[in-house]
Amino acid sequence: MSEQTETGSKKNKKGGVMGLLIGLLAALLFGAGGFYAAYSGMIKAPGSAKKDTAAKKQDKAPLPGIGFVKLDPIVIAVADSPTNQHLRFRASLEVSPSNIEAVSLLKPRVMDTLISYLRAVEPRTIEDPGALAILRAQMLRRVQVVTGKGQVRDLLITEFVLN
Repeated sequence: MSEQTETGSKKNKKGGVMGLLIGLLAALLFGAGGFYAAYSGMIKAPGSAKKDTAAKKQDKAPLPGIGFVKLDPIVIAVADSPTNQHLRFRASLEVSPSNIEAVSLLKPRVMDTLISYLRAVEPRTIEDPGALAILRAQMLRRVQVVTGKGQVRDLLITEFVLN
């Protein structure tokens, strides 16, 4: 009789472990499937339809009140450079649509200001990876002084390459 209980308990242990493993595997598969369905958008959350239509409207509508004045590319020989390095710089000015014409008329002064500033910057400053934010802020401030108060919102650097 003791032999039957020992073999019976071994079968129960094997069945319990197998059942536990099958249950964990099923939970893992269902969890992964649910995550994928929610992540891919197959299952919509309540109120998400309103968010989707608002996002689509926002994507289609142009940004109101933004205009850009593209500046000519600048190539500057870096001062005191033993290897004759050059800086290629290109930027755009963010302005309100009503100020595009006024800022465009002042473009030669803006270009002169940027060239003068970039010529005065030391090569080690240009080579520093964290210096671009500081240089951008300095150039924006100088452009705002030249164009007048409230004319230029931002300076967007589109190219800044040291050869």
